[in-house]
Amino acid sequence: MGDSQVKEFRVGMIGYGFMGRAHSQGWRNVTAAFRTPRIIMESIVGRDSAAVARVASELGWNRSHTDWREVVADPTIDIVDICTPGDSHADIAIAALEAGKHVIVEKPLANTLGESRAMVAAAEAAQARGIMSAVNFNYRRVPALMLAKQLIDGGRLGDVLHIRGAYLQDWLSDPNLPMSWRLQKERAGTGVLGDLGAHVVDLMHHLTGKSVEGVTGHLRTFTHQRPDENGKLGTVTVDDAALATLALSGGAVANLDVTRNAPGKKNELSLGIYGTKGSISFNLENLNELWLFDREDPAGEQGYRRILVTESQHPYLAAWWPDGHIIGWEHTFTHQFFEFLTSIETGKPASPSFADGHAVQSVLEAIAASAENAHTLTAPEQ
Repeated sequence: MGDSQVKEFRVGMIGYGFMGRAHSQGWRNVTAAFRTPRIIMESIVGRDSAAVARVASELGWNRSHTDWREVVADPTIDIVDICTPGDSHADIAIAALEAGKHVIVEKPLANTLGESRAMVAAAEAAQARGIMSAVNFNYRRVPALMLAKQLIDGGRLGDVLHIRGAYLQDWLSDPNLPMSWRLQKERAGTGVLGDLGAHVVDLMHHLTGKSVEGVTGHLRTFTHQRPDENGKLGTVTVDDAALATLALSGGAVANLDVTRNAPGKKNELSLGIYGTKGSISFNLENLNELWLFDREDPAGEQGYRRILVTESQHPYLAAWWPDGHIIGWEHTFTHQFFEFLTSIETGKPASPSFADGHAVQSVLEAIAASAENAHTLTAPEQ
């Protein structure tokens, strides 16, 4: 493994839920879209033998298992793809890296800073042996956001001063929605903070190159109990909404606003990045669009301009359809897997790295600690 002469890679995927289905589509499409070694979707793992066997047939996996250790120990497997809840990421990833498998893991990297630190150490030791690892912050691979990074790196915004980042969904607005592992701290680590906030923090880091130097955070749970599949009430132990203000390197500031309780917001990851020379605006619900404001435009002609990111000169678009044809959310997984395979073939460190995931985890834990330790001031009487 790690040999540039390898013409195919066999993948073992741990987990088969929502993310497992998205990852399966990415693995199926990557060779068709890009010139990469052939991908063999060899093994898929789930706890229910009948269910995982059915999903393997539906999604195109050759074999199914109920124990991830079987995949890690399989000498034919080249890549282990981890799509499980966060409480198992560290155990699986470290074991797979030590077994000589390349590893890509869903975000957030881990549930705790201690786990993510151990994963970084394992990744660094594996990389010295030519074994690659990455965390799937797939929104880095949205062509419009790739273009945004190119513009920022090229100085079009000048010095970035302020970032506003929000990720708003509404699927938990119904208080009768059943319990799931995402609402249990022991499985998910955090609620919306890790689920959606991790993406926003990573994009802030990635797009601007700025690091977080200080945080003030606030977490809130709106629905404290939800029914399980049998109708019995269980306690929600994670946050439904998270707000934070972030002090960034270079004197910049940022706002973070994430919730899964915003009726009408289906999947709105929105970013506003404001600099001394211009601004950029993006909304995932309009994935193919980037908005740019340039202060150096002539007076009287200034305003946000819409860039439709569907041309072959835009990042990744030459791999898809004729100019002007939009792509979708699922393509971000194909792009990320292409980048990961390229890293394996070339030996260039993969991105986003486990170290990137660890940096995000440190911000998430700081926000949670700030929220837990904050003193609430009572408004003075009028």
